[in-house]
Amino acid sequence: MIFKRRGLEKIPLKNCLCEKGCKKRGEEEKKKMYDLSSKFNAFYTSYVVLSQDEQNNLHNKKDLNVQRLKDGLKEYNIENNTSYTIAETCVQGSVAMSTVVQNEDGDYDIDVAVVFDKSVLGDKGAQATRNLVANALKRKTKQFNAEPEVKTSCVRIKYADGYHIDFAVYRRHYDSENECWIYEHAGSDWSERELKGLTDWFKSQNDDSNGKLRKIIRLSKMFCKSRKSWKNMPSGLLQTVLCDEKLQQSYEWTDKLFYYTMQEIINRLETSTSVTAPIDDGRDLTPRNIDHQRMTNWKNRLKSKLEDLEVLFSEECTKDDAIQAWYGFFNHDYWGEQVTVAESYAVASVSKSVSSFFDGEQYIEEMYPTRLAYQCDVSCKVSGDGWRPKPIGEFLSMWRHYLPHNFEIRCEMEYTNCPWPYKILWKVKNVGPEAERKNQIRGQIEERGRTIVEHTSFFGNHYIECYIVKDGACVARNRIEIPIARR
Repeated sequence: MIFKRRGLEKIPLKNCLCEKGCKKRGEEEKKKMYDLSSKFNAFYTSYVVLSQDEQNNLHNKKDLNVQRLKDGLKEYNIENNTSYTIAETCVQGSVAMSTVVQNEDGDYDIDVAVVFDKSVLGDKGAQATRNLVANALKRKTKQFNAEPEVKTSCVRIKYADGYHIDFAVYRRHYDSENECWIYEHAGSDWSERELKGLTDWFKSQNDDSNGKLRKIIRLSKMFCKSRKSWKNMPSGLLQTVLCDEKLQQSYEWTDKLFYYTMQEIINRLETSTSVTAPIDDGRDLTPRNIDHQRMTNWKNRLKSKLEDLEVLFSEECTKDDAIQAWYGFFNHDYWGEQVTVAESYAVASVSKSVSSFFDGEQYIEEMYPTRLAYQCDVSCKVSGDGWRPKPIGEFLSMWRHYLPHNFEIRCEMEYTNCPWPYKILWKVKNVGPEAERKNQIRGQIEERGRTIVEHTSFFGNHYIECYIVKDGACVARNRIEIPIARR
């Protein structure tokens, strides 16, 4: 099988005007990202990549439970005078692709395909075959807290310590004309599907990228698992397909490779949240509304956290700023434990300058359906230190595109063509390492009336958003950028 990376072929950055954002990337490259590559690589190697011992543990659990299934089938056959046997098995998913990442909760999933010969199953349906697998497993997993669960696409068994194994059920028959096996997956019905196609596709794409694809998928998964409060994030398969589709492999540093790939994924999801498989005739991987919601959640959270990384491109970015920014992105103790060592004469002093913070940001798309059918005009005036209120645009042009500290910001929803009644909601988001150090990133969405007043307290590219909510849906929104200078 020969696989090609989706989208346009990679072409030299110079004179590139392709849809993948290379022109924009060329402009961004003029801004130098703060070099924290050594710490980023240490984070990836020590805290993202799953150890070989843990990988072996996953495979051992797979082998143990495949044997339990086979033993359970033997017992079932004796009781029911049947002859069901497993024709073949294979590991699928993240374990097969080696994209599993470390997980503090130990919630690792292992995907195993179990295949029956079609001739042995006879006319047994997809649901009945999954029930058969569950029955066989129940006989040999009585020590588990929960019985095997029959799901639409698999049979799942859960360990008390967080592991779970998904048995995807297949049947096969031999196509003598084409001299190959044909596999069908037991979903809501039997449907033809390649057994090892995804794994083969991934290995080809990863080799083509010199291993960069696997790195970015692992880092993406680490981000999606970074907050316990984040529910309904995309599956590893969906992340894998989009990371491949938008991989910016012209970058050599892992942090740059990751940053720009995630930027392109945001751009892609702004256009469409639909994803198709790179095999199986491009089957739809997002057929349900919940699938699209998960992709939207990924886009919103990724977009918000990438904004916090903008400090990496500032000429004034310090090492502490860069560490704090990556801490805010991954929310991992590794970054919180990093320190700056300042030497004064012959004495070294160590000060921990990276701070933990409460991340309670809310997203309007997760609170209400979004149907932007109306207009919402918001005025923003700035005053302070003897200055009369002026529109924010005038102030920014006077102060080199940044606002000074200790000024008042007054935002008012001045006009909407949405008919009354409606609610006006506001979100004030403080962006950047200073906000994180002060534990003031905010980001909650609140009903505060037509006018709100805030103050320029600390450095960062902050913003205020206004939403109009009517009949249980967000029907209009507007955003005001609030960039505040350093003292």
